[in-house]
Amino acid sequence: MSSKAIVWIREDFRIHHNQALSYAARNHDQVTTLYIYNPKHFVGKREAQQWWLFKSLESFSEDLAQLNINLEIQQGDEIEILSKIKKSDEVTIYWNKVYEPGIIEMGKKIRDNFVKKDIQYKYFKGNTLNEFQDVKKNDGTPFKVFTPFWRNAEQVYLNSVPSKISKIQKLSKKFSYFKKNIKPNELLPKKKWYKKFELYWKVSETESHKYLKDLINNKIKNYGTNRDIPSVEGTSKLSPFIKHGQIHVETIWNKCRETKPINIGTRKYINELGWREFSHSLINYFPEILKGNLRKEFDKFPWVKNEKFLKAWKKGMTGYPIVDAGMRELYETGWMHNRIRMVVGSFLVKHLRINWQEGEKHFRNCLLDFNEANNVAQWQWVAGCGADAAPYFRIFNPILQGEKFDKDGLYVKKWVPELAKVPNKFIHKPWEMELKYQQAINTIIGKNYPAPIVVHEQARVAALEAFKTLKKN
Repeated sequence: MSSKAIVWIREDFRIHHNQALSYAARNHDQVTTLYIYNPKHFVGKREAQQWWLFKSLESFSEDLAQLNINLEIQQGDEIEILSKIKKSDEVTIYWNKVYEPGIIEMGKKIRDNFVKKDIQYKYFKGNTLNEFQDVKKNDGTPFKVFTPFWRNAEQVYLNSVPSKISKIQKLSKKFSYFKKNIKPNELLPKKKWYKKFELYWKVSETESHKYLKDLINNKIKNYGTNRDIPSVEGTSKLSPFIKHGQIHVETIWNKCRETKPINIGTRKYINELGWREFSHSLINYFPEILKGNLRKEFDKFPWVKNEKFLKAWKKGMTGYPIVDAGMRELYETGWMHNRIRMVVGSFLVKHLRINWQEGEKHFRNCLLDFNEANNVAQWQWVAGCGADAAPYFRIFNPILQGEKFDKDGLYVKKWVPELAKVPNKFIHKPWEMELKYQQAINTIIGKNYPAPIVVHEQARVAALEAFKTLKKN
């Protein structure tokens, strides 16, 4: 075995529970790490994540330096950059898997090239509980319904051999392989809207473990209830850290299972890990879901093209306070409460009847926790065209959703400050206030805050009529 190793980093910015890094450090005298920044995956597509990526590279580089390991950043095409490695360099390449069909396909080409050039390589399980191929029905076919999938997946994981990962010892000296490395700040988008994220997030592996500790000590007991109340810090907010691999889901799973007793809150949170596993299974067994409707009857659904309404939705100016609060939280923080994600998603595809792919694209660009599997699966769930989807007639009433989950309007008033003086009775339907009351609090609907761009009752009827056409096709 060669004395030198390169660990290719992708979505695994962590020291703890990093199989590729641990194995390389244990078996080689000198180790360097490589991140390949390919602009075609980010520019104009995932701009919020360019900021998180920049921060991840900075903090991970500092952590690696403590172990005498460099972090090298190359810009360009992954296959081209890795093809520069020569057998005569006597290095071994390691990486952890990423479970997206396009990335898996690229990995096959990279492996073929290494085999052709007789370059040593080894790869390991990625940031999931199970390999998606290991979870199938008894007849060998994949699951399309979550509950039986997760029941089976949990047993597969519990029966599997635990990952062997040793603590990484400091290496004797640093080693660099590539020339013309770029700096982390060169990854930032030109548009500076991400600057606000600094107010809400600290990005590091250490920070991810603080979030996990807070979840276990303070949140998980009441997670089943509090996760639905957007004005309460009731969710873990671990999703961006999971996406970028600051923390492994096995670490989270193990901590959750250690809580005694395992109550409904713990069970609900563990199920959220299950939905992530389910989504990764779906996109690999049914990759067509990434480009269109899983349920093909939706290919003929009469979507409406309305740029004015789409823009109002993106800017949080629909006239429905709970929807607008969610969209503004997203743009301000790069994150949105899970209950509100369902509400704003339903509003786009059912009230406005705008194609779910427009929402998926906007979330991809604005979410720090964007994950290809989760994003597309959740949007198709809301639209009714995916696996185990919400039924077409389930149309969230944004007024009732607000009154149920934001009873005192605390969430709305935080993100839609122009409604701060509106009484709780009207906070989710401010247009029902008499004009004299609007004038008294200087909140004129249609002037200080938009009137609803659609009427709920009419939009609901129109949506149901549109869904009926699916049966005729």
